[in-house]
Amino acid sequence: MNRTDRLYALAEELRFAGERGRTSAELAEQFEVSTRTVKRDLAALQQAGMPIWSEGGPGGGYRLLPSSTDLPPVTFTPGEAVAIAVALGSQPHLPFATDGRAALTKLLDAMRPEGRAQASGLASRVWVRGGADGRGAAARVLDEVLRDGRVALIDYVDGAGERSEQRPVEPMAFVQSFGRWYLLAWCRWRKAGRWFRLDRIERAVATRRRAAERTILDVFGEPPPDAGPISRRWPDARAGTQGRPSRYPVDLTVSS
Repeated sequence: MNRTDRLYALAEELRFAGERGRTSAELAEQFEVSTRTVKRDLAALQQAGMPIWSEGGPGGGYRLLPSSTDLPPVTFTPGEAVAIAVALGSQPHLPFATDGRAALTKLLDAMRPEGRAQASGLASRVWVRGGADGRGAAARVLDEVLRDGRVALIDYVDGAGERSEQRPVEPMAFVQSFGRWYLLAWCRWRKAGRWFRLDRIERAVATRRRAAERTILDVFGEPPPDAGPISRRWPDARAGTQGRPSRYPVDLTVSS
């Protein structure tokens, strides 16, 4: 479990615990980390504005203030749930698909039983067949590296069968084009942008090195007319931004 997922899970566990709360030792055992890590994560949640109350000594621990446990239920329509399920079902190898399935589970948990039943009925009426090829074994590592803005070392076999090992690249975007997935990245060897077919990346290793600040348009130019960032198609991508760029990550989807 990465830290982002653990922070969310910690908040949910404290919400579930209610007035009883949880000790740092209990949380450390549950999430298989040290108590020091738990305390650091809880401090981060407090700094982010989550009303976590702590008490030291015997019988002490951490809990959410009562007002934070009385949040109104989040409502989703069955159609909204099915739309996410269809996207994941028709494209099981989407970037961040593992996170998407976790989000869908949380969404369904937040729905009322009758809503879940209706969503299940709607989903049974949508069939999918085929889709883009898989993204390869290294895709999950590349998801994390792109999200964190770091450098990855990849073992890659090009179309001519030439193999390069531990090639340092800076992932910038994922592209789906004509049924295949590609990684758009800045290659530190070539000092230029390169397209890498994801199913030809045999291995990827995340490093701690930070990627340089570059824009996709500067490196790769304008996408085709029928392609563009997912954020451009997101209904609320510009809501409340007052002209600032969208906060959503840039993923290009190229139609065949």
